[in-house]
Amino acid sequence: MPRQSTLMDIRVTNIVQCLTLALTLLKELNDAFGPPFIQPIANTIESLISMAQIVKRNKDECARLMENIHPVLYAIISLHLKSETVQFLPPAMQDNIGMFMETLHKIYTFLEAQQDGNKLKHLFRHNEMQNLLEGCHAGLDQAAEVFNITTGPAIISEIDAIKETSQHMHEELLELIQTLSDASTTSDRSSPKIFHGRESEVENIMKVLSQESPRIAILGGGGMGKTSLARTVLHHPDTCTKFEDRFFVSAESASTSVELAALIGLHVGLNPGTDLTRAVVQCLSRKPSCLLILDNLETVWEPIQSRGGIEEFLALLTVVEHLALIITMRGAERPTKVHWTHPFLLPLQPLSAEAAQQTFMEITDNVYRKEEIEQILKFTDNMPLAVDLMAHLSDCEGLPNVLARWDTERTTMLSVGYDRKSNLDASIQLSLSSPRITSNSKELLGLLSILPDGLSDTELVQSKLPILNILSCKSLLLATSLAYQDSNRRLRSLMPVREHVQQFLPPSVALVQCLRKLFYGLLELYNKYNGEQLGLVMNQITQNLANFQEVLQRGLYGNASDLRDTIYSISTLSSFYRTTGRGALALIEYIQPTVPGLDDHHLKIQFMTQVLLSYKYYPTFDGKQIITEAISILEIVNNPLLAYKFYNAAAFYFHSFTLTKEH
Repeated sequence: MPRQSTLMDIRVTNIVQCLTLALTLLKELNDAFGPPFIQPIANTIESLISMAQIVKRNKDECARLMENIHPVLYAIISLHLKSETVQFLPPAMQDNIGMFMETLHKIYTFLEAQQDGNKLKHLFRHNEMQNLLEGCHAGLDQAAEVFNITTGPAIISEIDAIKETSQHMHEELLELIQTLSDASTTSDRSSPKIFHGRESEVENIMKVLSQESPRIAILGGGGMGKTSLARTVLHHPDTCTKFEDRFFVSAESASTSVELAALIGLHVGLNPGTDLTRAVVQCLSRKPSCLLILDNLETVWEPIQSRGGIEEFLALLTVVEHLALIITMRGAERPTKVHWTHPFLLPLQPLSAEAAQQTFMEITDNVYRKEEIEQILKFTDNMPLAVDLMAHLSDCEGLPNVLARWDTERTTMLSVGYDRKSNLDASIQLSLSSPRITSNSKELLGLLSILPDGLSDTELVQSKLPILNILSCKSLLLATSLAYQDSNRRLRSLMPVREHVQQFLPPSVALVQCLRKLFYGLLELYNKYNGEQLGLVMNQITQNLANFQEVLQRGLYGNASDLRDTIYSISTLSSFYRTTGRGALALIEYIQPTVPGLDDHHLKIQFMTQVLLSYKYYPTFDGKQIITEAISILEIVNNPLLAYKFYNAAAFYFHSFTLTKEH
């Protein structure tokens, strides 16, 4: 006669069913988007499910813990499904998920301890187990509060309802994956829709690409359409046929060869690392046929201090067989350590009059007299970007209105008409004065003007900028060509536009402060969890490195209310630079020991720790004086962990200082 199921048997069976259903969703969510903490949470749930027999033996206490887990799991899954940016919940919410992950680890530790049947050992560990159990319940209570869970564990008996909820979430997740996949596919296949006047350049590049291991440099002044030409080549049918793998990497946010290698690593699918230079070369060497385009390489190549490293890295790339390399650079000079394939492509020049007119007419989709078009185009000097801006403005307001405004708004700087920057400034100013550009759009453009790395949609939403209809503002900036989206779908402004806007429409302190708070949150997550299970957060930090420096530096001036947070974030960013092989963070030198924010003893010790760990980059700081001052502070501050980290840094300093003197 089969044994009848007890109430506890039924209870545990329901627990396992609910957790199994949630586990399936967690794995699907992680496989599709890889949000922070989801993988370790799924692993822990899988381990807890395997410990069901322990729950049966220890009955009510363990069952109560397990019953309160699955509502939190479904709340977390629901948050991701409802978020506009599935991978990137706001930093504060990610922190809550991280704390729940730690609670799950405590529950697992508690259940694992119940496997030991030695009663005497349990007696001696009673207080320890009681504290651990209380910590588990406290963590679950906190999770229920932050995730707004109102239903109690009674729902465990409603297994049919749980199955229905799981099925709905599964369908919603599949639909979301399909939607984002379609959008990504469309973006990846995109090439310039209106592209005239560069037929000979495309033909010349395709001839060179037909050779073995071609090396091509697309050069020219700002706004000449170097990126558009590169994208056209990237999507050319012959290119798609010849190269199995094609990568388009924007180098704007890199400042060293290590950072450039990290950017390429993201595109080829490598995990973040201290220095991916060799790993990138090895990865590309394994590909039978590959095209790599490095866009805007001048950003990292032009500074003297980084030029040597970039040239060496390019030389390594050119050793790779079956790798075709294309770079775009502002100016007319090519990196010297690369054997560029002949014939060289001449620096891009302004469009022909016919190509400029054709571009203008396709954008405006209006019929204007040839004389009117010629009159407006003479103000652009036929520069592609200027033509594009003027055409969008004319499409919005009508060409006669733009011509009338030109008569009153032109400046003496534009009278010659051959200075490219002058013509570009004129186009930008005309676009900014258009009725189509709202004050909110100008505020967003002002913020973009100080952000070399641009902003992702995630950051636009999560920074909670006080800009009404911010996504509509983004669309307006894109429509008027005052901004563009790069290959990573980040909203950017071209450097000349940023310089112009910084001069005439700088961002407000309130806008910068909102973005700074988002950056605080990202760095706090990295610091709290030591980068573990935070691959996406680390990538987000990497994609914003130039932005971090600009925004945090602004937080150091004036009587900023968040000065302390700014200094804390700079210290954390310095740690990120050091541990990921990026060297020194120049911002550290902007902080003097007497700055008001450093009257906090804990913060000052943390700052001094970072200086000692990277002392060779900061010659203005006296390491021995820092150590003497820190020791006196540590005598007041009772924080063993803070002291441990500092003395480790001091030991590193003395060891490195001794080696330096010996050599």
